[in-house]
Amino acid sequence: MRFLVVEDDRRLSGSLRRGLAEEGFGVDVVESGGDALEAARMTSFDAIILDVMLPGRLDGYDVCSELRNRRIRTPVIMLTALDSVEERVRGLDAGADDYLVKPFAFSELLARLRALTRRHLDARSTILGAGALRLDTAGRQVTVEGRTVLMTAKETAILEYLLHHPGRVLTKAQIEEHVWNYDFASESNLVEVYIGRIRRKLGAAGLPDPIVTLRGEGYRFDSSRLCEPSSAAPASG
Repeated sequence: MRFLVVEDDRRLSGSLRRGLAEEGFGVDVVESGGDALEAARMTSFDAIILDVMLPGRLDGYDVCSELRNRRIRTPVIMLTALDSVEERVRGLDAGADDYLVKPFAFSELLARLRALTRRHLDARSTILGAGALRLDTAGRQVTVEGRTVLMTAKETAILEYLLHHPGRVLTKAQIEEHVWNYDFASESNLVEVYIGRIRRKLGAAGLPDPIVTLRGEGYRFDSSRLCEPSSAAPASG
């Protein structure tokens, strides 16, 4: 997943960038309302973390209202140091989906982001999966038939993105956009490398390969491949 942080406090924005990146998410940071609107127009973020107090003529309320006026439906969590009913109501009326008062625990922000980004799921569960494969988005843990499959943060993020869109062809650019940042070198072959690692780890856990490569188009997660048990034995080690 990829998040936009709109925050002019560089200490806080840097902390959020590092924390979210360590969880395997792509993170972009801007410091003004105008830059936030431009970034949201150009990129399909999974959620926006938006500070209320911003420099310049556009504050967080203005930005959120303008996003909704432009029919940009990306979930928004507003950050503020003001803990009053009036401020919360103002933010929600502007189109925010959630509200978090500073100072806040990073774990709470993560929980709220997970809640927002799973709203499109039927049961709003923290568990994604197909067949014997399960990915706990809260614990960032991948399992096959209850056995843990060790994956890096980026591998988990790519697998989560594929599981969120089963049957859909995802281009290399889309995967890059949702897992890495603006400064990612798109001409690299990192996506192919990570897809290969995911395949090997799932195969070692006894699963048939659920990721279909469509040459010149991208990748598709085919959950039907996981309906039948694999004949492959789990690799040792």
